[in-house]
Amino acid sequence: GYSEYEATQVDNYVRFTNLPQKCTLTIYQSNGTIIRRLEKDNENPYITWDLKNQSQIPISGGIYIIHINAPGIGEKVIKWFGVLRPTDLIGY
Repeated sequence: GYSEYEATQVDNYVRFTNLPQKCTLTIYQSNGTIIRRLEKDNENPYITWDLKNQSQIPISGGIYIIHINAPGIGEKVIKWFGVLRPTDLIGY
């Protein structure tokens, strides 16, 4: 795949769009372990996740649960399946 917000061959990002100004995204593994918590409080309608956990270690491919909590608006839970491409160090 290709995305304009991935500037180099080693960039990996997922962008969650159509979000309110203030919300919290909590990303869980399928077993319920918290992977990352992202806070959004700006005018952009999106937030970008670098596919890393709280310790800045890249995640593995698999199923993830994303809980979006927007104070005063409500909550939403989505499922995300990610397959990460291997890093192309030969062409880098």
